[in-house]
Amino acid sequence: MPAADPNAWPTEVRLIEDKHALVVSFEDGAHFTLPAEYLRVESPSAEVQGHAPHEKQTVPGKRAVRIVAVEPVGAYAVRLVFDDGHQTGLYTWPYLRALGDEQEERFGRYLEALKTQGLTRG
Repeated sequence: MPAADPNAWPTEVRLIEDKHALVVSFEDGAHFTLPAEYLRVESPSAEVQGHAPHEKQTVPGKRAVRIVAVEPVGAYAVRLVFDDGHQTGLYTWPYLRALGDEQEERFGRYLEALKTQGLTRG
């Protein structure tokens, strides 16, 4: 799997009509459909990620979460507003690219963490 390009620049960031996913395309041809649940549980916010790797939180019950707004932040990121009220994460272009490139691995780790902690997707 290619490493995420730290200089990745999006050509499209579009919310799917049912608000359950975000489509992100990059100038090098990479194209991802990122489910809202995945984006919510991998939010770059301190609330989810903590301030160190060992502080990362496993967020249960987000299977049906929706994205209600995509707000540009300068020329480097978007803020996603979720229908559960979460809106503090800034999704930079390199972070969105990494989420796309590593989606299967990251979501697999999330599912395993849920199982280990006795939690559900809801």
